[in-house]
Amino acid sequence: MAAFDPGPVAHRPQDPDRAEVAPVPPQHAARLPRGRPLVRIALATSSYLPRLGGVEEHVHHVSASLRERGHDVVVWTVDQGDEPAPLDGTVRALPCPLPNRSFGGIARWLAAFPRAASAWRHAVTSDAPDVIVVQCFGANGPWAATTARRHGIPLVYANHGETFMDAHDAFGTSALLRRALGRTLRQARAVTSCSAYAAADLARFGAHRPARVVGNGIRLDLEPQPLTTGLPERYVAGVGRLVENKGFQALLTAFARLAGESAGIDLVIAGDGPERRRLEELAEDLGISERVVFTGALQRGQVRRVLDGALSLVVPSHVEAFGIVILEGWRSGAAVLATDRGGPPEFVRDEVDGLLFDPLDIDALAALLARIASDEALRGRLGESGRRAVARYSWARVAELYEGVLEDAVQDVAAKGRS
Repeated sequence: MAAFDPGPVAHRPQDPDRAEVAPVPPQHAARLPRGRPLVRIALATSSYLPRLGGVEEHVHHVSASLRERGHDVVVWTVDQGDEPAPLDGTVRALPCPLPNRSFGGIARWLAAFPRAASAWRHAVTSDAPDVIVVQCFGANGPWAATTARRHGIPLVYANHGETFMDAHDAFGTSALLRRALGRTLRQARAVTSCSAYAAADLARFGAHRPARVVGNGIRLDLEPQPLTTGLPERYVAGVGRLVENKGFQALLTAFARLAGESAGIDLVIAGDGPERRRLEELAEDLGISERVVFTGALQRGQVRRVLDGALSLVVPSHVEAFGIVILEGWRSGAAVLATDRGGPPEFVRDEVDGLLFDPLDIDALAALLARIASDEALRGRLGESGRRAVARYSWARVAELYEGVLEDAVQDVAAKGRS
């Protein structure tokens, strides 16, 4: 990992466009007295707005909530070249080149390394964080971890299930990422995970501190936004990126079996992705294309509009690290049917605020769809329980959990410095 070392830096004044908070040099961070709020937090994320996704929204809302709690927060995101994040003093897009085993890949990495190292030196000098948090380990991980190690800044790793949820299986194909994550886990002063299920997967990367579960949140006050296309009168909904893992093929197949029993119930699939055309073709092959609406990509307010009108939200994923869409269904009062694979069983109470099912059992899912379509009392009971449950998942609550983790990480360093 020495190849990722940004090198030593001299502490320089903060950027003029940064918030007017006196900088705290990283070398002094370990001496912060107990009870003093963290001054600067750097959230080093694998991706950020304007790109859409769970991690992007998580970091956005957590950073805003931590600022509301009095902390100074900067987001360091991977510069992906096409749509760089605004460099407004609170968000920095940093190059994070990684080598691969090909001659060309190594050559490109060597060419990109000086600029990347300079950018990371400037970021750590200007922002002077007291703690660095790796949010979802990707190309950002090795650079953030090495920067923290080189400058004596406590490091926290926030796992989002990327070790098994990545669509390109990055950890299965990249030995570099696997080794880098193992080293980061050993270095981290604290580890968080969106679920106990996701935390358990970290064991294969080596020893680390026990992970604390810090789940996702949701904007409880989000207003619904209109759609450009109409919605059926009575429908169940599936929401998510149209990729194989999300299990929409099983949902379509189960819905086709339901079609003959429950006339007047349609299916809305909200989202877009590489599997869309295949799913549309499957709907045609199953003879249900006239009863299935594919909305395409939606904004969060539009998703709320879909779920506000749905009889039920169905989450048929093969596995979910957490399942933030469940919170969206709860907020709308939709009866939630959720996969029993991964994180959802940790917070969804079967027959109380949702119905859990095996996403590989098409017959069982079809039976649940028939049950939920015909039982108005069940839908009402699950919907009301969901509305009560979602109140526990505000972003303010998530930020509060992070705050405790980050303060403990800084104090851990302080205690070692005094011993």
